[in-house]
Amino acid sequence: MDFLTITLPISGVAINPLLLVLLGVAVGVLGGFFGMGGAWMVTPALNIFGFPMPFAVGTDLCHMAGKSIISTRRHAKFGNVDVKLGLIMLSFDVVGIEIGARAVMLLERFGLAGLVIRWVYVVFLALIGSLIFYDFIKKRQMDKSGGDQSKSAITWHETLHKIKIPPMVNLPMAGVQCSLWLPATVGFMVGLLAGFLGIGGGLLMMPALVYLIGCPTYVAVGTDLFTIMLAGFYGAFTYGMKGRIELLAVVIMLAGAAPGAMIGTIATKYIRGYGIRLMFGATVVCAMVSVILKQMGQGGAASWVIMTAVTLMTAIVAIGMFKGAARELRERRLSHEPR
Repeated sequence: MDFLTITLPISGVAINPLLLVLLGVAVGVLGGFFGMGGAWMVTPALNIFGFPMPFAVGTDLCHMAGKSIISTRRHAKFGNVDVKLGLIMLSFDVVGIEIGARAVMLLERFGLAGLVIRWVYVVFLALIGSLIFYDFIKKRQMDKSGGDQSKSAITWHETLHKIKIPPMVNLPMAGVQCSLWLPATVGFMVGLLAGFLGIGGGLLMMPALVYLIGCPTYVAVGTDLFTIMLAGFYGAFTYGMKGRIELLAVVIMLAGAAPGAMIGTIATKYIRGYGIRLMFGATVVCAMVSVILKQMGQGGAASWVIMTAVTLMTAIVAIGMFKGAARELRERRLSHEPR
């Protein structure tokens, strides 16, 4: 399908726009479902498709900011967004983003941006994936032994909440009371990674909200997207000023991401808790494998792995949403039938 290939005007990358549309749909669904801009998938995917790494990061941040608006509005309607928590984290997030972006520009001058960023990606994807699967296995063991069904297997937040450094903040939507410096520190570290990796913080934010701050999974998803939306606009601004955003690619991906984000967000109404976490972990591992393959010079295999993974997860989420919606409609009809 070479006749469909176009050359993007800013980066000079030749690409089939259908790949960008499909990537946008998949990232919209998975981003809305997992509570992330999906940037942790888009940056390595764009790099695999031929984008220089700084362009992949900047284009990803711009796309993420636009797409997250849709998902955040949907989650707000479901009562899943803790605005107070999100704003606290954002205040420190933007500082980290700027530091991370400047580090990328420095690495680019030495010709090391692609190599360093790809391996940092591999390390973080491995750590996050391992953490989620460890949590899932421990939770299964707790359930079999008759433990509290509502508690996470990893309870680091309980220890962190004992640190009472003033000022203290009450976050009723998340059901949390903690030191202001806990979400502030998490926000700064997430911003640093967002600016360096172009992940919008979602890769780290959702697990951090669950395991370090103690949010319920569905509130972590909505609050994460709210923070990502605002931080993404700042990230897009700083990379745009540095001339590292391919705007045509952003528009093409958003055309697919808009309907995908609505599907993913609605799906969280029917698939919750450990179902979300386990699917998130599986997708993280697939993304990690694709980055390793790219680093080994296996670009074709890397593209196949990342696109197969996101397509499969997109299908699972969409099917879960349609099944849940159909079940809800049946229950409503039954409840209104005369007895």
